[in-house]
Amino acid sequence: MVNRRRVRAVGHLIDTGLMSRYLGIILDGGGRYEIKEFEVGRTPTEFSRLDLEVSAPNPRTLATILDNLAALGCRLKDEEEVTLSKAPKNGVAPEGFYSTTHHRTRVRHQGRWLDVSNQRMDAMVVVKRARAECVLMRSLRRGDRVVCGVEGVETLPPFEERKSEAFSFMRSENSSERAVEVKAREVAALMRKVRRARRRIVVVPGPVVIHTGGARSLASLIRRGWIDALLSGNALAVHDAELSMFGTSLGIDLRTGVAAREGHMNHLKAINLIRDAGSIAAAVKRGILKSGIFRECVRRGVPFALAGSIRDDGPLPDTRMDLLEAQRDYARLLRGAGLVVILASMLHGIGVGNMIPSDVPIVCVDIHPSVVTKLADRGSAQTLGIVTDVSAFLARLDQSLR
Repeated sequence: MVNRRRVRAVGHLIDTGLMSRYLGIILDGGGRYEIKEFEVGRTPTEFSRLDLEVSAPNPRTLATILDNLAALGCRLKDEEEVTLSKAPKNGVAPEGFYSTTHHRTRVRHQGRWLDVSNQRMDAMVVVKRARAECVLMRSLRRGDRVVCGVEGVETLPPFEERKSEAFSFMRSENSSERAVEVKAREVAALMRKVRRARRRIVVVPGPVVIHTGGARSLASLIRRGWIDALLSGNALAVHDAELSMFGTSLGIDLRTGVAAREGHMNHLKAINLIRDAGSIAAAVKRGILKSGIFRECVRRGVPFALAGSIRDDGPLPDTRMDLLEAQRDYARLLRGAGLVVILASMLHGIGVGNMIPSDVPIVCVDIHPSVVTKLADRGSAQTLGIVTDVSAFLARLDQSLR
């Protein structure tokens, strides 16, 4: 066969199962392989090294196999230069474009390896002078030099240490049987570690945080400086305001658990009052919002982004109904994040998971195991899953960080 290429990989290839995945990709893709060299790491910290020859019956099959191998950290053995093609139109990539993973990536250009900035999933790599960066397809401009194919591209997946890490128990299982206090202490330790590294902590809460009584604990974390940005949707802010103004969430009095008289109107009343004020910040300034998550965000100067959806009531003036603008707001607030905490928010949680590099840990707290599973299945393998009631978890996390 003439359709053959040599690839290499370095890392904990056996522990992580990458070795078997490489071979599976080749065989399932209709190709064949020959192991030219395989040097196994001799100590817990030493990487293994693989040199593999891949062959296929035709160029297209080979290209598909190489693309899939590249996404998992393999690169062509020959240090070739990247192939650059110009974008034919604004918002259109050239044929054969390389689509990024969320793993750290570098490309070889003019004899140098360039680290790709703004790493995220499902983007293109644009090379300008001596810089390479991830650019969304819609943000391409005619004439941008876009990386095509896998030649000169290397992805660098993060490898877990073989020794037990502080929160390794959460990687292996999403168990609701373990004590919530233990999980909260582990996450608190992780948050302190992120703080010491001068990285940012971003929280992605869903409206369930309000419904289950977790708003006070989350507001406390914000007030005491543990949160650097908040990403959510219209509903969280609406029900946070409803709770602040009327003591209800979805019309239910959270102190008694009983439906309030005409409580079904309370969220609309809250929306109306904030719309009249002009914004959440204005409602805080005028004393309309006297408590809650967003009052603390405003008072502490914690930025937030609210992405709208087709089901939104109102919406609030701060909610971005243009989803492209909302995505830009999310991406801006995620830059420099050292930890993302997702609290009972599948829709926004999965979206955020696709927007950050794979070396940024994600803590996902949800009562439904399927939410954690879906997040990991969509590529965010760095997710630490905690299956428990989000309100109970937040109360103990707040206590652990005091």
